[in-house]
This record gives sequence, C-alpha cells and structure tokens, in this order.
Amino acid sequence: MVRRRVLVSGTVQGVFFRDSCRREAADAGVAGWVRNLPDGRVEAVFEGDPAAVDRMLAWVRHGPSRAVVTGVEVTEEPPEGLLVFAVTT
Repeated sequence: MVRRRVLVSGTVQGVFFRDSCRREAADAGVAGWVRNLPDGRVEAVFEGDPAAVDRMLAWVRHGPSRAVVTGVEVTEEPPEGLLVFAVTT
C-alpha cells in the first residue's frame, strides 16, 4: 500500500473535479479524499495499491473534461489505512 498527496493547479474548481475524482477513485479501488483549497487549487490524497494510485496520479494530470490542469505536485506520505474515498470541504 502507498499514499500520495497531490496539489492540482489550473482551472480545477467549478468543473466537477472533486466529484469526478471520487468516481475515478471508486473505479480504481483507491481510498482517500479530495477538497478545494481557498487558493483555487484542488488537494487530494490517494491511498491503496501502487498501480491503482498511479492510475489516479495519471488521471489528475488532465482531470474531467472541463478542467485545465497546469500543474500537479505529488508528495509521498506513509499510508494511514484509509478505507473509503470522500469529498471534503
């Protein structure tokens, strides 16, 4: 199991990024969370099988169809044993 925290920049709020991310994470079998930040970025944590987390990291580089992703920062973190994926505020 691995855990990655991502910060996604660009036009990523108001384009269904969080809900699309939740659906993608469910399809990939990844736990974690996603939220909007006050500075316009989206922050997410993905935890699970390395291949599934890599799938999510690839997805956030483009996001949903209305998003325009201009940057993605990825940080490795120790897994916490999360079991679900949630959209938070």
